Amino acid sequence: MGQRRVLSSCLWISIFVLFPLLLLPSSAAAVGFQPVSPDELKMTSAPQAPGAQAIILYREVERDDRGNTAHEDDYFRIKILKEEGRKYADIEIPYVRQQSNVVNIHARTIKPDGTIVPFDGKVYDKTIVKAKGVKYLAKTFTLPDVEVGGILEFYYTLDFSERYVFDSHWILSNELFTSSAKFSLHPYSSGNSSINVRWSWHLLPAGATQPTEGPDHIIRMTAVNIPAFQTEDYMPPENELKSRVDFIYSDEEFEKDADKFWKKVAKKDDDRMESFVGKRKGMEEAVAQIVSPADPPEVKLQKIYARVQQIRNTSFEPEKTEEEQKRAKEKPPQNAEEVWKRQYGTGYELTWLYLALVRAAGFESYGVLVSDRQNYFFSPQTMESNRLDENVVLVKLNGKDIFCDPGTAFVPFGMLPWSETGVQGLRLDKNSVSWVQTSLPPSTESEIARKAVMRLSETGEMEGKLTVTYTGLEAVYRRIQERFADDTERKKFLEDEVKESIPVVSEAELTNTPDWKDSSPSLVAEFNLKIPGWITGAGKRALFPVGLFSAPEKHIFDHADRVHPIYFTYPFERSDDFTVDLPLGWQISNVPAPTKLDGHIVVYTLQAQNDKSALHVTRTLNVDILIIEAKYYGALRNFFQTMRAGDEQQVVLLPGGTSASN
Repeated sequence: MGQRRVLSSCLWISIFVLFPLLLLPSSAAAVGFQPVSPDELKMTSAPQAPGAQAIILYREVERDDRGNTAHEDDYFRIKILKEEGRKYADIEIPYVRQQSNVVNIHARTIKPDGTIVPFDGKVYDKTIVKAKGVKYLAKTFTLPDVEVGGILEFYYTLDFSERYVFDSHWILSNELFTSSAKFSLHPYSSGNSSINVRWSWHLLPAGATQPTEGPDHIIRMTAVNIPAFQTEDYMPPENELKSRVDFIYSDEEFEKDADKFWKKVAKKDDDRMESFVGKRKGMEEAVAQIVSPADPPEVKLQKIYARVQQIRNTSFEPEKTEEEQKRAKEKPPQNAEEVWKRQYGTGYELTWLYLALVRAAGFESYGVLVSDRQNYFFSPQTMESNRLDENVVLVKLNGKDIFCDPGTAFVPFGMLPWSETGVQGLRLDKNSVSWVQTSLPPSTESEIARKAVMRLSETGEMEGKLTVTYTGLEAVYRRIQERFADDTERKKFLEDEVKESIPVVSEAELTNTPDWKDSSPSLVAEFNLKIPGWITGAGKRALFPVGLFSAPEKHIFDHADRVHPIYFTYPFERSDDFTVDLPLGWQISNVPAPTKLDGHIVVYTLQAQNDKSALHVTRTLNVDILIIEAKYYGALRNFFQTMRAGDEQQVVLLPGGTSASN
């Protein structure tokens, strides 16, 4: 969450700045268009990828880190096999602004008869918005005259920021099947300093050569028949599932023994942390301004936490341009006392300030480095310290461990942002290596609770009041997601969520002003809600489906087969409670029997009650699971299918004037 220990992290490039480089000449781009093969033009299908819309015939990645500007040349040749495959003429090349740029773009289309159509169109800079609010920058363009049976190809250069070494990654997996690929890395080297590179690989496809360094010190690898990467709902981070090779630079010799490696890391990071939090006197004076000696221990911790979160958090501000950064002239603080005096800092610095304050208040507490599980699952055996990219504070209170991260905005005391929950962390200690597991809140602590009081008209329209209460991580997610939005955008965001939770067209109008800036455990939104045509007629009866807010689960796990493990970002609860007043003279003829599905890690309940002139329905879904293997998908899918059947049950209503005998 926010800019923390590393400069940047994204789906395509994970960047870790180590040290300035000496000026060396850059090498020229080594890639270019490949000769056109008659066999490639005649190809109509790929036996290794039956039914594919398109495939990558050839891909090449050449990385050179020797120059003043490290750069990477990328080349793609794509064969269009079906009409649907023509969409791959729309090209997106992602990059990270201020850390890389895309230059030297060349592209062309090859028609089925071999005619070459060069690309001379415009290249656009766009911000691409994907699911769940993920945004990235990309160079985009569209190739002309793309036909089924034709080939499109393009190459470009990624220029990285000057005078820095960046960790490098080869991502073999692609949305399309890849027939052949070649990768190379010319690592940085210097006669004036000792710089080492090591590499590890993950899920290499069958037939791939292992990355090998040649006599010329270039690391190379080839691969053939790389399967297309399949994207599924509720799957682990793509980086954890894709075939890849990761390179890491270091100015120290690499340690082969994991225990020795982490002992060095723990000592070095502990020294840094202690240097930052060490000024005790200034922190004791600050604590005296925040708490009272008579406050109970937990109240003291909460007061200090709240005060730290009041400090300006630069990690959760809009990104500044270079000019704005120059004008601001905000130098990094040297220690926690400086952060306290300035009353601003990054999220990383604010978390260490909290550690300094709680220690000054007399609490046993420790700094912990943890891995953010948004992009990777951390394992100590890989010896990649840069993946410990977040920091939290561990406080001992009455024999219990309390994990805190006030450096992440909007997170309540005693809770962590979801990406830091249930992960392994390195407790900093200069003398030993101590691994801890951060807490994972149960489903009941991250709830969306919907409570509605509605009136049903004789024409079948429902209208009334709805209150939605988001608690725990559900509240945190929405506050972070909408932190830069204005009131109009936030209003639309919440109204759209309500409408998307109802299986039919509805109208929702936000009537209150939720507290977006607080770190309280709850975010409350109130609505006027109108749902036309919710009931349907069946002869002289009216049918009322009980799953009023069941749309989010309506199509979950529709597919019969599963490739990847099932991964929920955090345990959660959905709780619905609504009452519907019936028109005068209407009666409830029949309600479904109470339903309870208990899968231990997933539980669903539904109950509809005849409350004289009103219908009362309660529904809950608890998901107390983080990740399970794909082999259990069938049982989980069956649970949700049975739950959907429960949501589709109907209450039988008798409109006014219709007797029970009808």
